[in-house]
Amino acid sequence: MTPADAPAVHLSGLRLDRGGRTILRGIDLTVPRGSITAVLGPSGSGKSTLLAALTGELPPAAGTVEVFGQPVPHGSRALLEMRKGIGVLLQGNGLLTDLTTAENVALPLRTHTKLPEALIRRLVDLKLNAVGLRAAADAYPRELSGGMARRVALARALALDPPLMLYDEPLTGLDPIASGVIMSLIQRLNDTLGLTSIIVSHHVHETLPIADQAVVIANGGLVFSGTSAELDATSDPLVRQFLRGEPDGPIAFDTVKRGEAA
Repeated sequence: MTPADAPAVHLSGLRLDRGGRTILRGIDLTVPRGSITAVLGPSGSGKSTLLAALTGELPPAAGTVEVFGQPVPHGSRALLEMRKGIGVLLQGNGLLTDLTTAENVALPLRTHTKLPEALIRRLVDLKLNAVGLRAAADAYPRELSGGMARRVALARALALDPPLMLYDEPLTGLDPIASGVIMSLIQRLNDTLGLTSIIVSHHVHETLPIADQAVVIANGGLVFSGTSAELDATSDPLVRQFLRGEPDGPIAFDTVKRGEAA
């Protein structure tokens, strides 16, 4: 299989360790190009740890991680080049408070390209327009609502036109209306820009409607992989416990508490 034919992400026999402890093991996952994949699971199950492997922040203890047919590199220069093709929406937005909305979105363009300033301003306008916030270009993060700040962070993540987008708990701290806006934006941008998206979340009911495939991580491994309809119909007691929010079952509450960040 050539890189042009390869899936957006391919994980094989992946094991991830932190602090001498295995967080995830035996992870096999294929993410087709152009798809939206929901990575679901309890808090502390290792979902964000999985994203760290995709961005090269956490090298695998075993197994392989490939992005668009290429192994994730570990050399600083090669890793930086690969990361330019991955957009990441962080849980806390990560906006710089002393920069305006437009300046935050322009930051990746000014850091990683040599484009003229006039073109950068035009691209920033386009990205803010894509998330419905062109009118807020001169506002500072402290002047934005939670949902608006999340959309600015999304515009910034899209600044370099990455083919792969990673969303780390994109609905954290948002009300139901803002959550609906963000999920609608993710789906629309994925379709119109031809992106591939991976959404890490524990917001099951908000995420599944836009997902092409869903995977569930719990107890240190991948316990489900399939379509949203298959997930809803599963009789697996571990998966059902998570979907129903039951305190007692195969997923031990104290194990979740001791886990790494989601």
